[in-house]
Amino acid sequence: MQIADRMADVPFSGIRKILESVNRLEQEGKEIIRLEIGRPDFDTPDHIKAAAVTALSEGKVHYTSNYGIPELRNAIAQKLAEENGLSYSPDKEVIVTAGANEAVFITMMGLLNPGDEVLILDPCWPAYYPCAHMAGAVPVSVPLSFDNGFVPRIEDIAARITAKTRMLVVNTPHNPTGTVYGADILKDLAQLAIDNDLYVLSDEIYERLIYDEVAHVSMGTFPGMRERTIIVNGMSKVFSMTGWRLGYVAANQSITDSLIRIHQNTMACATTFAQWGGVEALIGPQEETTKMIAEFKRRRDFMFGAMEKLPGVRAVKPGGAFYLFVNVENLGRSADEIATYLLEEAGVAVVPGSAFGKHGDGCLRVSYANSYEKLEIAAQRMSSALAKLLNQ
Repeated sequence: MQIADRMADVPFSGIRKILESVNRLEQEGKEIIRLEIGRPDFDTPDHIKAAAVTALSEGKVHYTSNYGIPELRNAIAQKLAEENGLSYSPDKEVIVTAGANEAVFITMMGLLNPGDEVLILDPCWPAYYPCAHMAGAVPVSVPLSFDNGFVPRIEDIAARITAKTRMLVVNTPHNPTGTVYGADILKDLAQLAIDNDLYVLSDEIYERLIYDEVAHVSMGTFPGMRERTIIVNGMSKVFSMTGWRLGYVAANQSITDSLIRIHQNTMACATTFAQWGGVEALIGPQEETTKMIAEFKRRRDFMFGAMEKLPGVRAVKPGGAFYLFVNVENLGRSADEIATYLLEEAGVAVVPGSAFGKHGDGCLRVSYANSYEKLEIAAQRMSSALAKLLNQ
């Protein structure tokens, strides 16, 4: 029995491989400090959980509209208007999805034909490649460089545009590098998309996790971009709701009319009572989120300083998200080997850059979504382990 040919281009997640190794070691009784996972370590705020519990107790357990409950779509549209300066109809231009991952998937499935090319800034969140492959499209890697802080170079993108190019994927703040794209570079990306008649999938899931003076700017706000931009966002990161699986798409109705049919025939609707938690997340108190962001900044500052002091390691200070993408080329071994060594020798789990596309080699993604105390221990362990490695 043969599997579908398309699965040849859909590898098992490199991040999940590390997770499986961590689970095995923990089952053997080893204490591992987990810096590999891309999720906040905080609990979901109580008022959000209470809203979902209330919805359950009130029997809100049945199918909703494929678009999502009206209350959540209204809250999303209001959020986009007030925070991002974007106007979308909550009735036909907002779709609630089962996480941002599904939002990316239905966007590519609904807009790309077999053979269409998708420009992906690489290293990247690894799901972009499989989603493009499953849509029958051809992902085209555009390299990002450690040397300029992983900021996209317009000339690198323009050089890869062909007659088959149909979409550009933009993710800021960026996973795995933590780079925040400023308004100037986003404006140039927007103009490139207009000049070449491209869709832009704008993944903004980390938009509020920014720690310095650069403000988040949505791609859809630039002149001529609303009709070609697909905003992807969700509740997972900023409200620590990864397991709730709540995301959304916002786009011109000419686009959502296609995407809703993919969503109808795969997920039907996001979990009903979880959607009521999403309403509370958006319209309820924001104090816990504000505290979480402040704590992430404190951890970012510590971990960046710690990474700079590690032997053989170079670091770029990230402006957002909760990752550092550190260069380990001077250690004389591949990043995959270093990640395995740190896991087994130091009991610290990080992810090799090879898990994030074709241009992540030589780097490790280090998540600081763990307690400050655990980060201090992890930094000490990594320093000792790498010093030992260099003295071998």
